Amino acid sequence: MDERQLRILRELGELGSVTAVAEALLVTPSAISQQLRLLQRAIPVPLTERDGRRLVLTDAGQALAGAAIEVETALARARHTVEEFVARPDGEVSLAAFHSAGAAFFPLLLRALAGPGRPVLALADEDVVQDDFPRLTREYDLVLAHRLDHAPAWPDTVTATTLLREPLDVAMPVDHPLATRRRVTPRDVAGEPWITVHDGFPVMATIEAIAAAAGRRLHLAHRINEFAVAAEAVAAGGGLALMPRWTSRRHPALVLRPLSGVQARRHIDALYRPERTARRAVRTVLTELRRAARTIQDQVTS
Repeated sequence: MDERQLRILRELGELGSVTAVAEALLVTPSAISQQLRLLQRAIPVPLTERDGRRLVLTDAGQALAGAAIEVETALARARHTVEEFVARPDGEVSLAAFHSAGAAFFPLLLRALAGPGRPVLALADEDVVQDDFPRLTREYDLVLAHRLDHAPAWPDTVTATTLLREPLDVAMPVDHPLATRRRVTPRDVAGEPWITVHDGFPVMATIEAIAAAAGRRLHLAHRINEFAVAAEAVAAGGGLALMPRWTSRRHPALVLRPLSGVQARRHIDALYRPERTARRAVRTVLTELRRAARTIQDQVTS
């Protein structure tokens, strides 16, 4: 049995005919009769009987119609609870981000959403391989993920809002011989030791593209995922590294140089399941993420 069938039974008890119920519910009499037959199949005793030309409820039918009132009341209360949850401006919103995005976006969000009547953030860092980002949308309302410009699109199971299309530059010490150049090429940097991420993370595809463009294998001296740690290793002379232009923290001992001849850019996307944005609080956080992205880019380019 379902809510619609119980509603029909209740209306039949009050109105006394299939035709009257059909008119009240704006459907055909045959549709009403079909639903009553389906309901009867689920109940082991008769629910209706003929009283002359009228179809009336049996004692069992009256008992079930009375219970239908309780069911409708409970469902109405549940709908109201859900509507309140969806409409709440200050509901909790869970947000996960990989490390450099978290460092750039989290402080801006916390400041923007401080105060009463604003969404309550539950932040988490999640540094996973690219293919695992969509799975995180089961656990979090919003997930900040990154993928390279030319990488396959995210699967249809999630919705993606692109926040930034961020260039990846070559980081080197300020006194490095290449630091005097405005741009560097794959051949310029191919002979240097490299500090790069672990396999499976998006930046590795750009490292491989540099090697292909230079026609030689790169020496991968160190594997460090966290850009802040990699920056310290670069500053100490451990090698070159690819660094995001806008979301990595500026290091006084390093310079970033654009890379020519290789497509070196990543998307920072907000991933989410479409139903999550039914909540007002989630939509508010998504709006603030877009605003934060503009701030991050403007701080560096201005």
